[in-house]
Amino acid sequence: MERAYDLVIRGGTVIDGTGAPGFVADVGVKDGRIAAVGAVSGRGAEEIDARGLLVTPGFVDIHTHYDGQATWDVRMQPSSWHGVTTVVMGNCGVGFAPCRPQDHDRLIRLMEGVEDIPFPVLAEGLPWNWESFPDYLDSLASRRFDVDIGSQLPHAALRVYVMGERGANREEATEADIHAMAAIAKRAVEAGALGFSTSRTLNHRTSDGQPTPTLTASEAELTGIAMGLAAAGRGVLQFVSDFADPEAEFAMLRRIVERSGRPLSFSLVQSPRAPEQWRFLLDRLAEATAAGLPMRAQVCGRPVGILFGFELTLNPFSQHPSYREIAKAPLAERVARLRDPAFRARLLSEASQADPAFAANMTRNWKTMFLMGETPDYEQTPDRTVARLAEAAGVAPEELALDHMLSNEGKGMLYLPFLNYADGSLDPSYEMLIHPDTVPGLSDGGAHVGMICDGSFPTSNLTHWTRDRTRGARLPLEAMVRMQSRDTALALGLADRGLLSPGYRADLNVIDYDRLSLFAPDVAYDLPAGGRRLIQRASGYVATVVAGEVTYRDGEPTGALPGRLLRGRTEAPSALAAE
Repeated sequence: MERAYDLVIRGGTVIDGTGAPGFVADVGVKDGRIAAVGAVSGRGAEEIDARGLLVTPGFVDIHTHYDGQATWDVRMQPSSWHGVTTVVMGNCGVGFAPCRPQDHDRLIRLMEGVEDIPFPVLAEGLPWNWESFPDYLDSLASRRFDVDIGSQLPHAALRVYVMGERGANREEATEADIHAMAAIAKRAVEAGALGFSTSRTLNHRTSDGQPTPTLTASEAELTGIAMGLAAAGRGVLQFVSDFADPEAEFAMLRRIVERSGRPLSFSLVQSPRAPEQWRFLLDRLAEATAAGLPMRAQVCGRPVGILFGFELTLNPFSQHPSYREIAKAPLAERVARLRDPAFRARLLSEASQADPAFAANMTRNWKTMFLMGETPDYEQTPDRTVARLAEAAGVAPEELALDHMLSNEGKGMLYLPFLNYADGSLDPSYEMLIHPDTVPGLSDGGAHVGMICDGSFPTSNLTHWTRDRTRGARLPLEAMVRMQSRDTALALGLADRGLLSPGYRADLNVIDYDRLSLFAPDVAYDLPAGGRRLIQRASGYVATVVAGEVTYRDGEPTGALPGRLLRGRTEAPSALAAE
């Protein structure tokens, strides 16, 4: 007997993405779309009993770096473990198209340096069956995924493609260069790019230490590219900047939007170097949006932090002579040596050979470093720093750090929050999240495989901000769901998703809210060339659905791969287009 629906989710508390209070209802799915929300009498070919559970839209992560992974993998983990059903990559001006064959290694070194994805992984994994950006999209369009994927045109690749060595060396673009870049940008968004991204931060360098090619790009160059998008009548702009001169830099971003009319977002975090600057930028952003300009800031709900450990890119002893002797040995062998009393004493007696400023601010910054436990806590109090714990235990911080990293057979990790934690709390993140002109972003899913593991942002946004926070204000569950589904979707022009309403994409999650929790970060060796990466899983996602097909059950993939490449903006269902 033919069923009325492909899938019916029965009796769950629907948090529909509008921000309205949740309500108990059934959700019927047909042909990849939501067909009914309410009392659904017809049967489904598949049914999920959601009584006592939440039913939410799938989350839309607009700031990832799966540009390489999407060419060799079908699962965009860790994001898809965390209720994410749409990812947007090509952020921060880095990516792999357009690219001439002679520049393959150059773009790999840039991605290695900026996003900590090792050269051997990318060199073995990337098929390079493209040159132009439309070719790259065609390559992705031939593949199937566990999420929908959108891509943006990266400025670094574009600049090198047009200008060659001059572009890589950050020479000023000529008028002809700008016209060529604008024409390629226009073709890219016409072929399906969601937008264009660029980087203006010294933090972004190639693996051999050179600044990103886009660091000092002129306003004329940036405006010219934006006008290429304007000529196509589509596409967003994504910027990351040091805001060294915040007044002048924001004024430039505003002028680019005024001239091009294209929506623009920029990364906004609290920096310890200028801990109040984010307030200034939010004030300027509010002035711009009040004037009708389509501008947003991408913010995040926890610190951006580095993980240190013996399996990771860095640890506090990486630059000690004794550790260098064993650095390439298998983990079990290193653990055995580090537990040897004589070797341990020699290691602890040595001074780090790292740059003193780097060690003081990063690998040996005991006063702001924390232990990463089995249950991650991203808002720890000052009395839980390595320095304070060591003082209470009557040992040196180095000893405490070493013992913790040796726990769990050498898999213990340390956590250094370096952005959004200058005050020792997440109060600035709270203020940024609730601002009307911001959206959640900056997870960097797919990147920083040996140092940062923030693809789990969507889960911690739910658990920390709506349920578990004890050190300040929380957010309503309905508001957080809206922020990371509907709000993020609209920020990239994806108007067909992020709501549980008839006609919208059947991307959704069934969540056991009481059981929703993050596991500690772990290391997997599953990248090309045997490369390792940080991963972080969660419990509580009973089911994740993409285009009407269940892709995950209790955190495990079902084998369904309904995700596809997104080619450009999407429209809201016609019946709701006036929403």
